[in-house]
Amino acid sequence: MKGLLKFITCGSVDDGKSTLIGHILYDAKLLYADQEKALALDSKVGSRGGKIDYSLLLDGLMAEREQGITIDVAYRYFTTEKRSFIVADTPGHEEYTRNMAVGASFADLAVILVDASQGVLVQTRRHARICSLMGIRYFVFAVNKMDLVGYDLSRFREIEEQIGALGKELSLANVKIIPLSATEGDNVTAKSKNMEWYKGEPLLEYLENVDIVGEESEQGFYMPVQRVCRPDRTFRGSQGQIESGSICVGDEITVLPSGEKAHIKTIFVTDRQVPEAHTGQPVTITLDREVDVSRGCVFTKDTDIPVCGKLNVSLLWMDDEPLVTGKEYLVKLGTKTIPGILTEIRHAVDVNTGEKIAVHTLSKNGLAVCEIRLAEGITADTFKNHKTLGEFILIDRVTNMTSACGIVLEAERQTQQTNKAAFAAGEITARGDIFEEFFYDISGFNVMKFQPVHETYTIGDAIPLKGESYSYPENFDILVLRDKASVTVRNGKIAQITSFDEYAYTGVPVVNGRGFEILVSSQEDVKHLLEEYAPEDPEFFRRRMKFDTYRKVVFPNSDK
Repeated sequence: MKGLLKFITCGSVDDGKSTLIGHILYDAKLLYADQEKALALDSKVGSRGGKIDYSLLLDGLMAEREQGITIDVAYRYFTTEKRSFIVADTPGHEEYTRNMAVGASFADLAVILVDASQGVLVQTRRHARICSLMGIRYFVFAVNKMDLVGYDLSRFREIEEQIGALGKELSLANVKIIPLSATEGDNVTAKSKNMEWYKGEPLLEYLENVDIVGEESEQGFYMPVQRVCRPDRTFRGSQGQIESGSICVGDEITVLPSGEKAHIKTIFVTDRQVPEAHTGQPVTITLDREVDVSRGCVFTKDTDIPVCGKLNVSLLWMDDEPLVTGKEYLVKLGTKTIPGILTEIRHAVDVNTGEKIAVHTLSKNGLAVCEIRLAEGITADTFKNHKTLGEFILIDRVTNMTSACGIVLEAERQTQQTNKAAFAAGEITARGDIFEEFFYDISGFNVMKFQPVHETYTIGDAIPLKGESYSYPENFDILVLRDKASVTVRNGKIAQITSFDEYAYTGVPVVNGRGFEILVSSQEDVKHLLEEYAPEDPEFFRRRMKFDTYRKVVFPNSDK
């Protein structure tokens, strides 16, 4: 028997998705006797003149039956002699596109229905794009309702050309096109006598035999940590599902985002201790030394997964409220959830043509490529490299609703040393936060800091004097109080990096490591400043520093 196949049915409203799956269940004798009897009784009050209405097997909500449309995602589990299946029957109406996207996120294959009398519609294109966005690589285009066009071969060929053009536009691989009639059963579970010109197999036979093979296996081992298990003070295990690769007792792993290394001490699958574990297994792993591990960390081996501060993503907007830049969301990626600001809409995508469109906002069910800046480093990768670490959702912090889902196209790596811009010369290093950007979150009514620069500067290097929320003079001094180091900037370049013992005030403006003006006017003032420095005392900062001399809080992508 072949392995489990998870597939989704989608398409426009009234294309016959529920009817198709219901007919498969009915013809394949996969119903209990009482279900069959109930179906026959329910069908008598329907719209088919007493004939069996197969869609009733899946449209379970009263609103669905009354309207004759699918609203919720209906999951069905069934098994034939050759294979086991899980199918998600999804709504076709544009209003419920978010429901359809949820169904697509779990599937290996998409069955997209096309009404033979209407051909490829906008919603057909939208669903094909979303399925591709969600990582589905196998597509069956079921050209349904062939009975309504007299089983006409020429009409099928026309639609076949439309599907071919769509597949080329979206770079769809592994495309199968099957003409059928879900209500009459043509080419559903058995070959149709009405379409002898079709030489391929019926839908169920194709689904039973198709081999779902990943285009490329993911590189190395990685496991996002779901939970840290502490039943008592003698045991500390990290729990999660292995997403790729295998691990053995004694193997050295890297814990991200910290970059710390440790060796595997024990591996448990449920309550059994095992010497090794593989892709897909939920495990509990203990390490041979104390390492800072919490939910959202990732164990890796033999793969280079970056820690990122900025993501370029392709997303589907699912919120009733339009997307606007500058709003803070919770970004859930892997097992990690952190704040992030959607700072830029690079372009929207026209669902019908695939054209890139310059926009400043995005409405519900829109597709776009955007930039997200994160409040801290997160372990992420492109969707094509590591699927689980390349798919995400955005959660509205006020309503707690899912606002968007999507995949990572580019993951901008942070420097592993400090994850922040820094200054260094010889043995002297200083953390330089003066390049942090201050953005105002309109929805949350608060200020968020984001760090778009991650370089280390040394003597002779030019530094960025202007950003979205900062502007420094060409000549100034930086006193990094927490690291007891000074940086002298002349003509926009670093002239000197010294300890406080060697620093001499020369009358130029002075800022701290975060870019706030330090209120000093003499070497004596500097001496008192250093003596009074109290990092936990707000009064020290109120008395000695001024925020808005070289800094301001901005609305992302505004002119303010």
